[in-house]
Amino acid sequence: MSPPAAMDTPYGIRAFQCLSRKCCPSLRINKTLWYRFFVLLLTYVAYMSYHLSRKPISVVKAVLNQNCTGLEPPPWVVINATNRNNWCDWAPFDGQNASALLGTLDSAFLFAYAAAMFVSGFVAERVNLRYFLSLGMIFSGIFCYLFGVAYSYNIHNMTYLIAVQVLGGIFQTTGWPGVVTVIGNWFGEGKRGLIFGIWNSHTSVGNILGSVVAGAFVDTDWALSFFVPALIVAGAGFLMFLFLPAEPAEVGCPPPERPGSRTVQQLPYRRIVNPTNVSSEEISSDSDAEHHPDADSNAAEDEALLSGPKAITFYQALCIPGVIEFSLSLFFAKLVSYTFLYWLPLYIHSASGAGAEMSADISSIFDIGGIVGGIAAGAISDSTGMSATTCAAMLILAVPSLFAYELWGTLGLNVVVPLLIVTGALVNGPYALITTAVSAQLGTHPSLEGSSKALATVTAIIDGTGSIGAAVGPLLAGLISSTGWKNVFYMLMISDVLALIVSRIF
Repeated sequence: MSPPAAMDTPYGIRAFQCLSRKCCPSLRINKTLWYRFFVLLLTYVAYMSYHLSRKPISVVKAVLNQNCTGLEPPPWVVINATNRNNWCDWAPFDGQNASALLGTLDSAFLFAYAAAMFVSGFVAERVNLRYFLSLGMIFSGIFCYLFGVAYSYNIHNMTYLIAVQVLGGIFQTTGWPGVVTVIGNWFGEGKRGLIFGIWNSHTSVGNILGSVVAGAFVDTDWALSFFVPALIVAGAGFLMFLFLPAEPAEVGCPPPERPGSRTVQQLPYRRIVNPTNVSSEEISSDSDAEHHPDADSNAAEDEALLSGPKAITFYQALCIPGVIEFSLSLFFAKLVSYTFLYWLPLYIHSASGAGAEMSADISSIFDIGGIVGGIAAGAISDSTGMSATTCAAMLILAVPSLFAYELWGTLGLNVVVPLLIVTGALVNGPYALITTAVSAQLGTHPSLEGSSKALATVTAIIDGTGSIGAAVGPLLAGLISSTGWKNVFYMLMISDVLALIVSRIF
């Protein structure tokens, strides 16, 4: 009899298997290796699409509130003393409190994301991850689309915009616990820092593509800056529904070996499935095995394996060594990273006078640095075996890089480009390492006895705590920026130092 999971093979894979049997019956491949690569690719596309759909708001800020003095008004706009500087702004972001309102939009999304993340991890443990991710991506696309509708239908209601951001943030939480748990289902321990470092570039690639796509329409019709990313993430969600195998058993592959676990084949006796179909010698052999000193513990272990991994409670996850420390460290690391994500285009626009599209393109250089930093952090972690020390070194170096960017970040592209790459690498390197390799190590801690179900809860706790920091950062930036951008950079430098301290690495 086939295992229950095999009955849930994705429809696209069923079609591919049927086609391959008819067209290439003699084809022989390493099925497990092929599916692992396929899962890496699909989860990469999935989370890249999530981040692509988060980026438009940071790009569109530059046209929601800007200095209209040097712009040419259209014929139907009457310029007077009251609207001379804000005739081109989008209400309600045309007043003195525009920065605070824009920060409120960010906070609505990110606080909803942070709160829902803790729940999302528990849900991810108990449902089919393919459906979980597919529905999350499709609804994320719907709410991204609805923000763009505000431009098409001339909606200026702040309550509407906040509601769309809150609901979008809730559905975006399906992404991280979902993709990390799928990866955990397919990959064993080994050295995963480099693999995860490369794989985690989906975050920065999504940010880059989001900046480019949203920037292409921001000066002409910013509704399209939301419509196109919405279509991409919803389309990617449909692909997940068709093709993503959430567990190896769904496509007939063996599970990866985990610390503290044993496969049924490694047990010192053979399980008799149907005693009427075996010989007396085989029964005698198995009866002897039952008197083995370890037979009782092996039988219990075998039963646990066959019944599948069990989910763990929130308290059990918190008791895993390192979960609290790295959760707090990620709080401050994501505070810095998400402040750049949501405010860097506007900072470049304000500090250098570049246009909205050019500001979006320049801001993507920070994410290129993030790709370099994530890969470098993973490679160093693998070669040294010291993930925590790698995070500490990058957090320390990030402080002077932030100071240098604030000091010389407007001197020209020949200075800005290397500064943004270095800053992006040092800011996003620890963030990437904690959310991938470190979370996976903690989620498969030996104390969990090989339960892959724990990974979603551990990931949700770590990333959920980090997401609170991600919400606090842009909110504080919106409030502090009115006193000068230099104060925002001071906040970021202090946050990096705090990320180092709370991790208790030293």
